[in-house]
Amino acid sequence: MSWLSAGYQVFGPDPEVAEWLETAGPAALACARDPDLRARWLRHGGTWFAGVNVLGNNAAGRVGGAPLRGAALRAAEEVTGPLALDPGQVSVTYPGYPGQDAGESDAAHRFRARRDAAHLDGLLPVGPDRRRMLKEPHGWILGLPVTDCGAGAAPLVVWAGSHDLMRARLGAVLRDHPREAWDEVDLTDAYHAARREAFESCPRRELTARPGEALLLHRLVLHGVAPWQAGAGAPPEGRAIIYFRPHLPGGIKDWLCLP
Repeated sequence: MSWLSAGYQVFGPDPEVAEWLETAGPAALACARDPDLRARWLRHGGTWFAGVNVLGNNAAGRVGGAPLRGAALRAAEEVTGPLALDPGQVSVTYPGYPGQDAGESDAAHRFRARRDAAHLDGLLPVGPDRRRMLKEPHGWILGLPVTDCGAGAAPLVVWAGSHDLMRARLGAVLRDHPREAWDEVDLTDAYHAARREAFESCPRRELTARPGEALLLHRLVLHGVAPWQAGAGAPPEGRAIIYFRPHLPGGIKDWLCLP
């Protein structure tokens, strides 16, 4: 099954990824233990370390060791060409996820718990009304598990095929505006409607992978994180995954038009 047709693909054990993890894995876990980073990035009642762009890798993904390579990255580059990697996100969930933060509304917490906080990366809330606009046109999302966890340990969730739906619904709105203004187009209503449609028509899949494997997501696929199930097996470090979301040099045009 191809990530281009389903919107996601799980790649099996890869020696190149395993070599990269020899240095990247300990570095990621050190980020999640760092008191200053935890003060900034610990969310949802202490059950999620968001860790956005905290990994100190270079553009080749190198964290003091081998550069990041492997079958999943090569598959992604077949579509976008080589991209400079962003500083990796170190996402770590812990038993009890999702807890509720003091300032989080009940509705927002219910959506996280019941709908896996389903979202599309790159659509950022803008202004006091938090209208969704495409400010970060990523090429793809690559997840590299760091810790070995059971299936119920807050796995990544995708709605299979939702990338095609999102492309159609959001593209219809964008094409009503000049291309140079696409990053200022309010996509909120179309996005929310497309998300509801995806819940009804696209199969929900929980994805698990072990260290040395890889999760490749299409940039337009709806995805989130499932709640932690009681008794799920996990090490004390929690379920840790490093994510890369490099930006497309061609911007929103490439985001909408590339395969």
